[in-house]
Amino acid sequence: MATTKTATLTFRIDPGVKEALRTAAQQEHRSIANMVEVLIRDYCGRKDIPVEEPTSQPRAGKK
Repeated sequence: MATTKTATLTFRIDPGVKEALRTAAQQEHRSIANMVEVLIRDYCGRKDIPVEEPTSQPRAGKK
């Protein structure tokens, strides 16, 4: 299975917004981090902002 490197993003938001995000993620059966990524990708898609797709990298010892 291929792995993709990820970047860390830390930010502060209003507690009410965080709770709404947690609820949305729970309803979609996603983690909060994945929900944020989905929301950003959706926004960028609607605004025609290109998002570079992750490239998969072979694991050590695999061809």
